[in-house]
Amino acid sequence: MLAENSYGKSGIRLVKVIRREDGHRIRDLTVSIALEGDFEAAHVAGDNSAVLPTDTMKNTVYALARTHPVDSIESFALELSAHFLKEDGPASVARVGISERPWEPLVGGSGGPSHAFLRPGAERRVTRVARTRAGVSIESGIEDLTILKSAGSGFTGYARDRYTTLKETEDRILATAMEALWLYEPREIPWDLAARAVRSTLLETFAGHASASVQHTLHAMGQAVLDRHAEVSRIRLTMRNKHHLLVDLFPFGLENPNEIFVATEEPYGRIEATLKRE
Repeated sequence: MLAENSYGKSGIRLVKVIRREDGHRIRDLTVSIALEGDFEAAHVAGDNSAVLPTDTMKNTVYALARTHPVDSIESFALELSAHFLKEDGPASVARVGISERPWEPLVGGSGGPSHAFLRPGAERRVTRVARTRAGVSIESGIEDLTILKSAGSGFTGYARDRYTTLKETEDRILATAMEALWLYEPREIPWDLAARAVRSTLLETFAGHASASVQHTLHAMGQAVLDRHAEVSRIRLTMRNKHHLLVDLFPFGLENPNEIFVATEEPYGRIEATLKRE
């Protein structure tokens, strides 16, 4: 006989931009849904009449996120669980799990409302020293600095060919896991203080820059470091796109004014450049 059974959808990536006059808020969630109940016919007889497609569960998460404030992961999980028990008659248990990735607001040079963010946790500070009998070179930097802009970024006027399907936009999420590696001039430098100062310049420039592309923002960040930090002679920046795709809510009778996104890990764009002093 069939004993315990359940089915559902896991790894549902949801990003909601909550747009407020005093600055945006980001809720970056990963949701899992599992239903338990009288689904024996699907297992034993191949009768799917009681089975709600797991793709529908994914769509439900996006649709309810549009109408729910998502003011906490607990309140949203309660809303989802109530929905699935109400809508799916054979289900006797609806389990909802939600994990949230934090985003900390960044403030640009203007000091106005924030729509740029930093994800803490994965970032690492690195250094590379190469010493010969003739001298030593010191490169230091940052790896996996994950940052996001919920406004002030677009991508238009790009080259097209017969395989191009990407739509132009003047309002998109720009998110990246960034690596920066800079070469110091050969001099005595307060290393920790210098690294914190360069990092601060990178973040402030990212937050305040009106971006026409990742390349555009990358160049502005590198330029700002060279302008402000005389101890740096060269900087290489690598920005790996963390794409956020606008979810089509039209089939559910809902508009999506740049609020509900699905975050993807692969494939991703990779943009690199080195800026140096003449």
